[in-house]
Amino acid sequence: MPFISDDFLLHNKTASRLYHEIAAQEPIIDYHNHLNPADVADNRRFANLHALWLEGDHYKWRGMRAAGVSETYITGEASPYEKFQAWAEVVPQTLRNPLYHWTHLELKRIFGIDTLLNADTAQEIWDEAGRQLAGPNFGATDLLRKFHVGTLCTTDDPTDSLEHHTRFRQTSGLALRMHPTFRPDKAFGVDQPDSFRKWCGLLESASGLSTATFTEFLATLDARLDYFHHEGCRLSDHGLERAHALPCTEHEASTIFERARSGLAATPIEREKYASYVLHHLCKRYCEKGWVQQFHLGAIRNNNPRLRREVGADCGCDSIGDFSHAVPLSRLLGQLDDADQLAKTILYNLNPADNYVLATMAGNFQGALTPGRVQWGAAWWFLDQKEGIEWHLNNLSSLGLLSTFVGFLTDSRSFGSFCRHEYFRRVLCNLIGQDIEKGEIPADDCLVGDLIRRLCHGNAHAWFPFEKGMA
Repeated sequence: MPFISDDFLLHNKTASRLYHEIAAQEPIIDYHNHLNPADVADNRRFANLHALWLEGDHYKWRGMRAAGVSETYITGEASPYEKFQAWAEVVPQTLRNPLYHWTHLELKRIFGIDTLLNADTAQEIWDEAGRQLAGPNFGATDLLRKFHVGTLCTTDDPTDSLEHHTRFRQTSGLALRMHPTFRPDKAFGVDQPDSFRKWCGLLESASGLSTATFTEFLATLDARLDYFHHEGCRLSDHGLERAHALPCTEHEASTIFERARSGLAATPIEREKYASYVLHHLCKRYCEKGWVQQFHLGAIRNNNPRLRREVGADCGCDSIGDFSHAVPLSRLLGQLDDADQLAKTILYNLNPADNYVLATMAGNFQGALTPGRVQWGAAWWFLDQKEGIEWHLNNLSSLGLLSTFVGFLTDSRSFGSFCRHEYFRRVLCNLIGQDIEKGEIPADDCLVGDLIRRLCHGNAHAWFPFEKGMA
């Protein structure tokens, strides 16, 4: 029997039936990922398995470093096949790590390969995958279609032109929809004035407007937000250590901004106050536009200064932080809700110790006529594996309403990662199937089937504010 069998992760007959008859049939709305929109618009063809699998996958890079692989074979000058061979040699060492599951699930679903990857099978798998990648129907959008993806949302800086989104929308003729997501994290960078001033220059170039004063800066951000909306954007996203919610007047924020523009770095408290003002301003705009706002909370990024210098940012040296979220998050959401300016919101935590904090915080700010207005978001990053997904589903079931959850996402730069929706659905169906067989929930196909469909697709389809014909 192949390792990735029909009943992979499904440990009873009820779970198997729920998955195969219900969950597996639902299309995918992947509302947060880091795919390159140019790859989608161009239906990029992948030269080999390294290009599809390893060139930007920091999950695999971390595993290779942990196994003692030289950086030459991870992000360095080795050939694509040498890097793949190095990964193949590491794969057997990843037993009980989700990388082992994901690796073989992707080989099975994309290429129909059941062979276990290791040093001895690397050449065989490389050759077979390469043969298929060179054939028809293996471009980027072909793979998305293979995974039954209906909608995906990329992550885009306010300075991005969105030209690839526009071109894809106008020319693709596909049922697949691709939307941008407004991610203005660099707008808060007053503690790094050189980078901040450079980014302001890019913002001016993209908008044709000035950012010389704080008032003009905010107006330019607003203009970019309006442009994103015109181009189909309906979501924002913020990657934050914690929510920004310190009191700050416009005058204080303007002074901090002007100092940064002149080359003087903001102190930590000044940055926090400035970021609080700008974030609150943006959140009000998201509400006015009818957008969804997302907050990814709790990562410590780029911890290794040597690798950052040698390889660059986002190279797989990020980790879970131990920030305190409850008070600032309560203050931010409370202020917005009190002014009737709270948009639909998704809160993601990276530290599992914060599961109950965010699950209960979301319950404080629900709104009439909008089921699940504030979401505790899917298990994210270091938590998007079997155990982390189970924690999330169990905690949400206990502290909120699982029935309103908008489901899973990839948060990935890899086109192969859409297998993770299958992974999530199998874990979900296994949990529900176990509950049914233990007699803890009814064996009612109508009741349970409706829940499964909603968590896989229906809730996301109803909840996200894509206009008719956009989703």
